[in-house]
Amino acid sequence: MSTEAASVSRDDVARQDRPLRIGTRGSVLATTQAGTVRDALIAAGRPAELVIITTKGDVTPGPVQRIGVGVFTAELREALLAGEVDVAVHSYKDLPTFQDPRLVVAAVPEREDPRDALVARDGLVLGELPPGSKVGTSAPRRRAQLAALGLGLQIEPLRGNIDTRIGKVDSGELDAIVIARAGLSRIGRLDRVTESLEPVQMLPAPSQGALAVECRSDDPEMIELLAGLDHAPSRAAVVAERSLLAELEAGCTAPVGAIADVVESLDDDGRVIEELSVRGCAAAMDGSDVLRASAVGAPEKAEELGRRVARELLELGARELMVEHGVVPETRPADD
Repeated sequence: MSTEAASVSRDDVARQDRPLRIGTRGSVLATTQAGTVRDALIAAGRPAELVIITTKGDVTPGPVQRIGVGVFTAELREALLAGEVDVAVHSYKDLPTFQDPRLVVAAVPEREDPRDALVARDGLVLGELPPGSKVGTSAPRRRAQLAALGLGLQIEPLRGNIDTRIGKVDSGELDAIVIARAGLSRIGRLDRVTESLEPVQMLPAPSQGALAVECRSDDPEMIELLAGLDHAPSRAAVVAERSLLAELEAGCTAPVGAIADVVESLDDDGRVIEELSVRGCAAAMDGSDVLRASAVGAPEKAEELGRRVARELLELGARELMVEHGVVPETRPADD
């Protein structure tokens, strides 16, 4: 047996004798999300524990789009590659669209509701907010789509954990905030939602509400173990949405929305079949223009469908629209 093989064998034995280490950010939302993965692994007979890792996005103030790509994921991935953790759990939308070949998303657990949610004073819904109402969100996608609705809202920057954001409504500093419904659901705060925003009002971020459970690509045992947590419809939807984003060369902070759903349909013979419906949009930051496209096809062609929708958006002028409004292509790593 080679020295390298002996080392791998010893590492495997050592891992069997200790809990699996799951890397996560330290927020309530992040640890709750990672906790679902830990609990699933424990239920499968593998002891597991959370390892808290601080990311650049956790300690750097200011808009996320100014900090850089992977602000909430880079340190988790570095710890994974260094062998400090065995698994990393991310909010999938935080991952760059390019895949590091040293890592693999081994599981996409069943996705939460991907819609955005409004948390407003006095139980108001979006259409009831008076012109001039202060609505908090820093996401360019949300800001652009809110502006496009023509409601005369005053969009204010917003960062912080969920309680901090909701607190700005409770204190009267803001009239409302727009936030991912999935996060509120995971920490048991759906009672604060005054309206779940339908995709016709606001398309969510690509892969919003989904988790990415990542491990090293040279760890077949872990890949096989995590595969038991994978939810095929959720993975198909996420693959389509992220391939759309990649084809547009837009990062997670671009004013791009996408949603994919596995739906039942009838074939030419009247048999019930499953199809993947993909919708996408690219918006001007000031809301002056929103380009939309869609496609339907087989779930196993998820990546192709996402790219098809992106190409239609590009034909409509999406790249020119985003560049005109200051959105630059996502930076990809140089070849080694």
